[in-house]
Formats: sequence, C-alpha cells, structure tokens
Amino acid sequence: MLGLFFLYPLALVLQQSFRPDTGGTSLQPYADVFASEAFRHALWTTVWLALASTVGCLVLGFALALVIAFVPFPGAKAVAGFVDVYLSFPSFLITLALLFVYGTTGIVGSFQFLTTPWGVLLAEVTYFTPFVMRPLLAAFSQLDTAQLEAASSLGARAPRIVRRIVLPEALPALAAGGSLVLVLSLNEFGIVLFTGAKGVTTLPMLVYSKAILESDYPGACVVAVVNVLVSVGLYGLYRVVSRRAGA
Repeated sequence: MLGLFFLYPLALVLQQSFRPDTGGTSLQPYADVFASEAFRHALWTTVWLALASTVGCLVLGFALALVIAFVPFPGAKAVAGFVDVYLSFPSFLITLALLFVYGTTGIVGSFQFLTTPWGVLLAEVTYFTPFVMRPLLAAFSQLDTAQLEAASSLGARAPRIVRRIVLPEALPALAAGGSLVLVLSLNEFGIVLFTGAKGVTTLPMLVYSKAILESDYPGACVVAVVNVLVSVGLYGLYRVVSRRAGA
C-alpha cells in the first residue's frame, strides 16, 4: 500500500521530470529550470526564509519555554497545555489571524507589512515556535531543580544559571526542534500563499506556479524533485538529531 499510494506517484513525478513537452526522454527540463532566474530566486528565498524562521523559533521558543517552565504564574499548566493544542492548528489559520492585524484592511494595514518577506517570516515564526517549545518543555520537566537551587544559593544570577545549567541540558531538544522547524518551513506553502507577499516565491510556490498557472508540468516536476531531495536530506538530519536526543 505504501508503494501504491506514495512511492508510485513520486515515481511518476520523477519520470515526468525527464519528459519535455517535445516528447522523448531528456535532461532538457532540468537544464531549463536550473538556468532560469526564477528557480534560483525561489531556491534562495526558500533557504533564507527557512533558516531565518528556524533561528527565530529557537530564540523565541527557548525564551517562552523558560518562562512557562521556571517562572511561577497563574495558569502556567494551562498555557503549556495550549502549546499542544496549538500544534494541531493549520498554518493558514494563523496567517488569517495575522491578516486582521497586518493585512491591508487590518489594524496596522497601512504599513502593508504582511505582504513583504518580513511578514512571511513573522507568520512562520509565529506558527512554528510551538514546535520548538514542545520538546523544550519536555526536557525542562526532567531537569533536576536541585541544581538550580544550589546555584542560586551560591549567588549565581538567573542569566548565568540559564547559560551554565539550563542551556546545556536543552541543547538536544533545541537541535531536534530546530531540525523539525527547518524541514517544515522549507516545505511551507499555505503561509506564503495566504500572505499574498509580492516577490516572495519559494520552491513550493514555484511548483504551484509552473503546474497550475503556466501548465509547465515537466518544469513543475523538476522543482518538486529538487524540493523532495532537499527535504529528505534535512529529514535525515532531523532523524539523527532526534535519535541522539532520545526523542
């Protein structure tokens, strides 16, 4: 069933990528796509957005997880539970919510922030941050609080405690969460589509454009094959990191 419903369609995509519209089997579709400025721009946009989103999620997720795990406040458990629920939200729902603030008719719509690459970055960081927080909260729950109390009693301030005790324990969870966010943001389609950002074309958007708007199916398949190869490589990295982190 895996071969029939998953591997076979992928094989058809790979096969179509070697069949130009002129007929026969050729590497011409790959040559045409790799030589196009649109592909190079989409590849660069995809990579820098994925990397920037991952860095933003790591920083914000680490800070929020620290507050939830170690700063006592009413409703901390409810907030931690909401993180699990948040993971089930579709990405377009978060983008739609941001449109009410940053859209052309939103609260600060006059800035048209969401239609820029920085708006896409904000939407991705907003959506993917809980994917970093979840493994961090699990890691913090296993941290021996006696170490924190001992360091505090010896006069260590909070920044030093975080740097010397908490951060080393959180590194495996940060690596696992960051790897997952990198893979997910690399293949994100709904956020870029719903923001309507001008000039922001990622590899998934380029596949959509070539297949639906241009009817260039061999070119779309070439971009899809490249996207799959990059994604599989990053997923392999995620599996290695997760195995070392015990996830």
